[in-house]
Amino acid sequence: MASKSKGLNAGKKLQARRNVSRWKKQAYKSRKLGLKPKSDPLKGASQAKAIVLEKIQLEAKQPNSAMRKCVRCQLIKNGKKVTAFVPGYNAIKLIDEHDEIVIECIGGKMGRAKGDIPCVRWQIIKVNDQSLKALVKGKIEKGRR
Repeated sequence: MASKSKGLNAGKKLQARRNVSRWKKQAYKSRKLGLKPKSDPLKGASQAKAIVLEKIQLEAKQPNSAMRKCVRCQLIKNGKKVTAFVPGYNAIKLIDEHDEIVIECIGGKMGRAKGDIPCVRWQIIKVNDQSLKALVKGKIEKGRR
């Protein structure tokens, strides 16, 4: 490996060397090429509105054995279908088909699935413009649409 340039006019060569090295890093490359907004169903946004298509149950990965409550929903902004996790005990009972929900990222590493739910990267935070957390706790009642 060649050593770095030294001397009076080495700045330009050091800059060029740095630019070549940066493109070898995966995080830099994906950020500069804009790969996350291209592959992300939410197009880089933190939250998005969606319409519930159906309620489903997914089996947890090993070594756990549970049926995780999820919904298949269609994003309003671009029509893409995603699976979203429903957090909270008996929270799935508060969600019906054709409800308008707001989803956000679960927060797994590198934007991938979190915990023992396979292929699920989103979770529900609002149902018909009302907080799911407040609905589960019984602080508010579900609004009519």
